[in-house]
Amino acid sequence: MKITQKLHELPQSLWLDNITREILDNGTLRAYVDELSITGLTSNPTIFDEAIGGTSTYDVSIRTKARTGLAGEQLFVELALEDLRRAAELFRPLYDATGGMDGWVSMEVSPLLADDTRGTIEAAARIRLQAACPNLFIKIPGTAAGIPAIEESIFAGVPINVTLLFSREHYLAAAGAYMRGIERRIAADLDPLVVSVASVFVSRWDRAVADKVPDDLRNRLGIAIGGRTYRAYCDLLDSKRWRDLAAAGAHVQRLLWASTGSKDPKASDTMYVEALAAPDTINTMPEKTLLAFAAHGALNLTLSRDGGDCEAVLARFAKAGVDIDALAAKLQIDGARAFVKSWQELMQLIATKSQALTGT
Repeated sequence: MKITQKLHELPQSLWLDNITREILDNGTLRAYVDELSITGLTSNPTIFDEAIGGTSTYDVSIRTKARTGLAGEQLFVELALEDLRRAAELFRPLYDATGGMDGWVSMEVSPLLADDTRGTIEAAARIRLQAACPNLFIKIPGTAAGIPAIEESIFAGVPINVTLLFSREHYLAAAGAYMRGIERRIAADLDPLVVSVASVFVSRWDRAVADKVPDDLRNRLGIAIGGRTYRAYCDLLDSKRWRDLAAAGAHVQRLLWASTGSKDPKASDTMYVEALAAPDTINTMPEKTLLAFAAHGALNLTLSRDGGDCEAVLARFAKAGVDIDALAAKLQIDGARAFVKSWQELMQLIATKSQALTGT
């Protein structure tokens, strides 16, 4: 049995953290589904910026849409949804077979809205309607402005992938928003089945402290944060509040591990996948990481429900001068800024290509 299949049967869902028109056209994504147990995918502005800028595959679509008057964000959303609808159709049988628990793709609202609650709510509803795709998550960052937008969107029946979470506290804020939205739906006599995932970013922790801690702590912070967050996730699922929601028909907001590609060339390229193997979670992997895990990954231990030695490890980081709460806040701010930068580059790229391809 392939190692990816073993991970899938844990059960942990394996999603691809990438989408390009090329892997749709040449059958690569189909092969990942058939051969490597991929059951969903995620996207973000950086992924689309690299996909559109690194190939001519999108040129015909850009030319056609630009000639109809589309530009900027409107043109990009149409381009992205063309790809995501195709991927969603590929995952649709799994989505149907699992009652909506798996088989999802994700589309992010504009990163410029990270501090705009009302704008985020409106954008999420607009993209959901425009996509007309049942297994499309709308990605909303778990920022201070994003948390109320998540609650309102869940209440409105919009499936949400909460992104840019970096800590246990970030995760619990996102989970709280999800549960409040579901509780409000139940109180309003609405269907409580609105699916959501909560995406916790891992590797950026280790990149942030790589040169600031002793060598024996190198590449251990992200996994320790993962262990702490997984414990909170398991505790929440054991709570009466969640059990009552589940009894009413709600689906669990699954914990998703994001940013699971190793950033350290001296470290194992599969370390985050192996360390964060945990039942009832999702790991969305960059293509390079997926292929590395399929080639030489191992599955020896699963993440303990109590987080294992995470608190002891985090205590050592604190002793080394790492302020976990402050760093979590900084990583979320930096992550939002990085997506804004990619978004701005993407808008400029689309404008430049539109002009070149239409001669206007």
